[in-house]
Amino acid sequence: MTATYRDYLLLHFIIILWGFTAILGLLIKIPPVELVFFRTLLAMSGLGVIIWLYRVRVRIGHRNILKLLGTGLLISAHWILFFGSARVSTASVCLAGIATTSFWTSILEPLSKGQKIQLLEVFFGSLMILGLYLIFHFEVDHAVGLLLALASALLAATFTVINSHLTHSQNQYVISFYEMMGAFITTALFLPIYALTFAENGSLQLSPLGMDWFYLSILAFVCTVYPFAISIELMKRISAFLVNLSVNMEPVYGIVLAVLIFGEKEKMNAGFYMGTLVILSSVILYPVLRRLLNRRKRKHLWIRL
Repeated sequence: MTATYRDYLLLHFIIILWGFTAILGLLIKIPPVELVFFRTLLAMSGLGVIIWLYRVRVRIGHRNILKLLGTGLLISAHWILFFGSARVSTASVCLAGIATTSFWTSILEPLSKGQKIQLLEVFFGSLMILGLYLIFHFEVDHAVGLLLALASALLAATFTVINSHLTHSQNQYVISFYEMMGAFITTALFLPIYALTFAENGSLQLSPLGMDWFYLSILAFVCTVYPFAISIELMKRISAFLVNLSVNMEPVYGIVLAVLIFGEKEKMNAGFYMGTLVILSSVILYPVLRRLLNRRKRKHLWIRL
């Protein structure tokens, strides 16, 4: 089946929804840990409904379930750091740090397969460091937020690599369901520790009020469950390479939306935008150049044969 213009537009609509998550993290008033608790609970429930409607088999063996639940622990930590970054800095700073996920993935994936890291990765890694230096140099006040976003991006890359190995043997709906379950359980177990250490006034805010429920529902269903279900369908017609390349636009869409919604609060100095431009350029150019190099290698191999 060939992709249509509608498919490409839908793909970018989904990416815009993903870019909107940092903004929702600022609109929701409850702290990041409690936010992740409700997001994972609602997302797990939504995926459970999808599995029930499509009668997807969920029995995959104890070992596989434990692996997925363990991956959910990483997802929980990733989201807590992600929303924490937006809270202590801005949505734009958070998304600039998250833009490094592709780079971390390019390093972790070959390591997970016992392969050597290529010079191309080293080159683009150096560009990433340059971009981060520009942001740190000009936006020192947001250093903590950027560090949290970088840690969140590293965790995102880690569970992405893990999932890349699991999708070959397991249904993606089942993978996400158990991972959301693992993220929910992890966050729930962390709540008592969080209450005794980091929570404001030593108490949890587990009673979202007013618009919080509305924004949480959008975050869980519109920005989590819906994009996941649609992206699986689109990948039947759009190549994985083009999907991954397009997803790199998430920080761009997110930063533009943040400036439009929050105005002056999200506006940074020129150094921030220079650094972000360097990071995004690296993220977008890397897969293109890698694909060109792979084509050239295959061409030389064919000529030798």
